[in-house]
Amino acid sequence: MKKTVFTGSAVAIITPFIHSGTDYDKLAELIEFQITNETDAIVICGTTGESSTMPDSEHKEVIRFAVQQVAGRVPVIAGAGVNDTRHAIELSQYAQRVGADAILSVTPYYNKTTQKGLVAHFSAIADSIKIPVIIYNVPSRTNLNIESDTVKELSAVENIVAIKECNFGQVGEIIHTCGPDFSVYSGEDALTLPLMALGGKGVISVMANIIPKDTHDICSLFFNYDIDASRKLQLKTLALIKALFAEVSPIPVKAAMNLMGMNVGVCRLPLVDASEGVIEKLKKSMSEYGLL
Repeated sequence: MKKTVFTGSAVAIITPFIHSGTDYDKLAELIEFQITNETDAIVICGTTGESSTMPDSEHKEVIRFAVQQVAGRVPVIAGAGVNDTRHAIELSQYAQRVGADAILSVTPYYNKTTQKGLVAHFSAIADSIKIPVIIYNVPSRTNLNIESDTVKELSAVENIVAIKECNFGQVGEIIHTCGPDFSVYSGEDALTLPLMALGGKGVISVMANIIPKDTHDICSLFFNYDIDASRKLQLKTLALIKALFAEVSPIPVKAAMNLMGMNVGVCRLPLVDASEGVIEKLKKSMSEYGLL
């Protein structure tokens, strides 16, 4: 049996930046906020964490710090995916060495590859470590889809245990062909409940940065057979989700956190501050939700 890394909601946590680098005091505060509000796992240095703007020394230190801060209370999943297989192996081995519970490995971007290349890439990463691997399919960012047949082939690798899937159209086929031993997580907040209805295990969430308890509850209510309550809570989040993705993530979610007084700083270039229009959308949806 493959190891299920988590069931429920994992926050794709932002990285708070200051001029000199990462604000580790603030990151510790955010991690504690997540754990207090019942987040089921923490994904550090993912897309939402702006890992692509981090030099290796900072990327590795943020992973190490998060593992130390969490101290085993929930699983820590380290973003270790890049578009160079050798580099991805190095980051993945480091994550294992400092105690991460699993890695999240994104589809190669820009240089891309073929489906055969995807099998070779993810297999090489998985073979280099012993901890679980969650592959990450996000075609809107990478311009490359991991086809469902490729996911099935990769699911035969012992420690490739799950996929974070943003292409909802192939979720059912993946769950059907890969079987219950392979976990599927939503990469889209608005589709968490529909994905679980198909047999998924939960979500790796952006909105959990600001509503961790509600994101957890959408999942826990569903898995405890209170489908109607889960549905109502999922529907309540939709306007908020729309605002959180009104510009490239994590621009809006960082703006939302700052509106809530979390003082998480700004994004790194090439990402810029949220536009006035997006700020107004955030204020409106957050006020209606009860966050402001």
